[in-house]
Amino acid sequence: MKFTDGYWLLREGVTAAYPAEVLDVEVGDGTLTVHAPTQPVRHRGDLLKGPLVTIDCTAPMPDVIGVRVTHFAGGEDRGPSFALAGGTHAAVAEAGAEEAVLTSGGLSLHVGLRGAWSMDFRAGGRTLTSSPGKGMAFMETADGRHYVREQLRLNVGTSVYGLGERFGPLVKNGQSVDVWNADGGTSSEQAYKNVPFYLTDAGYGVFVDDPGKVSFEVGSEQVSRVGFSVEGHTLQYYVIHGPTPKDILRRYTALTGRPALPPAWSFGLWLSTSFTTSYDERTVTEFTDGMAERGLPLSVFHFDCFWMREFNWCDFEWDPRVFPDPRGMLRRLKERGLNISVWINPYIAQRSPLFAEGKAAGYLLKRPDGGVWQWDLWQPGMALVDFTNPDARTWYAAKLTALLDMGVDCFKTDFGERVPTDVVYFDGSDPERMHNYYSFLYNKTVFDVLRTHRGEGDAVVFARSATAGGQQFPVHWGGDCESTWESMAESLRGGLSLGLSGFGFWSHDIGGFEGLPDADLFKRWTAFGMLSSHSRLHGSSSYRVPWLFDEEAVDVLRTFTRLKLSLMPYLYQAAYQAHTEGVAMMRAMVLEFPDDPGCAHLERQYMLGGDLLVAPVFSPTGEVSYYVPEGTWTHFSTGERVTGPRWVRETHDYLSIPLLARPGAAIPVGARADRPDVAWADDVTVRVFQPADGSRTTVRVPRHDGSAGTVITVVRDGTTLRAESSDTTFPWGVEVVGGPSARAAAGTGSLTLDLSGF
Repeated sequence: MKFTDGYWLLREGVTAAYPAEVLDVEVGDGTLTVHAPTQPVRHRGDLLKGPLVTIDCTAPMPDVIGVRVTHFAGGEDRGPSFALAGGTHAAVAEAGAEEAVLTSGGLSLHVGLRGAWSMDFRAGGRTLTSSPGKGMAFMETADGRHYVREQLRLNVGTSVYGLGERFGPLVKNGQSVDVWNADGGTSSEQAYKNVPFYLTDAGYGVFVDDPGKVSFEVGSEQVSRVGFSVEGHTLQYYVIHGPTPKDILRRYTALTGRPALPPAWSFGLWLSTSFTTSYDERTVTEFTDGMAERGLPLSVFHFDCFWMREFNWCDFEWDPRVFPDPRGMLRRLKERGLNISVWINPYIAQRSPLFAEGKAAGYLLKRPDGGVWQWDLWQPGMALVDFTNPDARTWYAAKLTALLDMGVDCFKTDFGERVPTDVVYFDGSDPERMHNYYSFLYNKTVFDVLRTHRGEGDAVVFARSATAGGQQFPVHWGGDCESTWESMAESLRGGLSLGLSGFGFWSHDIGGFEGLPDADLFKRWTAFGMLSSHSRLHGSSSYRVPWLFDEEAVDVLRTFTRLKLSLMPYLYQAAYQAHTEGVAMMRAMVLEFPDDPGCAHLERQYMLGGDLLVAPVFSPTGEVSYYVPEGTWTHFSTGERVTGPRWVRETHDYLSIPLLARPGAAIPVGARADRPDVAWADDVTVRVFQPADGSRTTVRVPRHDGSAGTVITVVRDGTTLRAESSDTTFPWGVEVVGGPSARAAAGTGSLTLDLSGF
């Protein structure tokens, strides 16, 4: 939100109060409390005027410092609040004659005690960012609304990322961003997944600890500052030190929660009925038979909205006119080795039998007059489940459990953004603060059902809405995109932005959701989709089976599906890193190469895990330009080498895509390409690319249940390359001198070293 008219003036009707100087500092056990009047204190008469700014500084974990700015502290905290880890740790607070300092790990906060207001965040002998004069402020508007604002300085050359799944430019400098979940598609400034956290390439990130509407001005109101504001009298934020972007994400997700590890089967191909298409069991069978007949490995079949009767969303009952034998149908699909997903949302239409049931029990959101909140948008007479009511969560969960008992494996948790503010919650939560947070409670409720019913390692949803902390309940997909080249590109921007916001797993609708893609677009989007974290064929009013486009589309899908499945040992290693460290599988180039200025703005390519560069083709001609960082990179499919740093322009047919292995990479490749959930370590090839002399590269080949698996260390010593394993089940000790490959077997397992890149 902009409060100023240019640099010097305030907007009409806006008044402001800024900390002018420090009155006093209270030093606690690892805490600082600063009191700052909003005018210079020249005599005792100046002490009679307000406001007084209270700044509480804490450190919940090393290298993280929290700042709480308060005007009036007497307001009622109705919640909700983000559930954060940490607490207190051995931070050091001290005050001298010139400044007060709070030190947390390698990060320190410095508050000047003499002269004009100053507050700096420092690490590594330099100032990361500062709260400058007239940055921190209390603002009042002409209509009587009160806001707390902070501005943090942007140093020269600093780029800002994150703030959730945003579909505009990846670098947020110059943008105004309101953190407010909305069902706006992928072609607008709105977003389904808003996260009040931004990441910089200057050694720090900032998390605003407020689940409500946070307005960010990223070098937009004042071009050398990031401003953020909330309505009310308190603003809490945390500065998180890296120094690298990966380190920042590790600490941010340690604070807000790490993603669960999705089951291996979820990384295979998902096929959907699509949205408004006509389908029954015969249609589903034709699709699954058609995939099998064409040698297209399929892992998950998804039933979208109309598995339920029209105007009954949600009643969680199969439409008997279309699916008279749902148990039998699910059994028959599962006999084909498929997992089953069904579409749900948190809304209850008036025609649904659950409406009367939920109304009578008090499980639906209410208006201030005590009646059930309803409207006709999306579903006639639609109400919302009140997930702040524990009994409502139990009631909702029981409906899902019945489906799991029937044979369903997971849920597409659609919607969760259209949440009104003129409502009363069971637990008294502030409706404005609940607007975004509702998505957290909704997806947590569903995810907890899956964890309880299927076990910790076998729970997965396909979620659209989220906020901070929602990364704990993967997977998330990019929402309603159009079937255009531009929308394919904006989808990628959204996914990379979400990955820079702490989310580890992300997908999108291959071919686009709205409209019918032509064969060119579908085939190019297929390659991109199969080299994403999760891969789903889904559309709005048209099917997405490849043979409806052309026969070459079948070849493209087969090629890239089998490629992805063969890469599962590598991909699941990256998934495990996302789960344990909070570093996304699909990574913006800046995340892996923060010191390369050529990577700062790249948004049409990404790293899949730490060692594979992917550059989707966004042109029907097959022309693609991409940037190669320093070193000798190797095309994964052809072995052709490219030396960077430089830009490369290539033309690819439909069966190829720029997919390059990083110098020094050791990439495990499985022997099977027919399904994602197999014993990868039983027969694995480690492809070694340009290892430096003296290097030791560790490769983790996990088991598909998420357990430790096999750890292989590839060592280069001159012209000798060795692979060693500490796993007693597979005690490999392979030594290679020259030659294209070597193979060793132990028990039921075998290892091949592929040295074509050596």
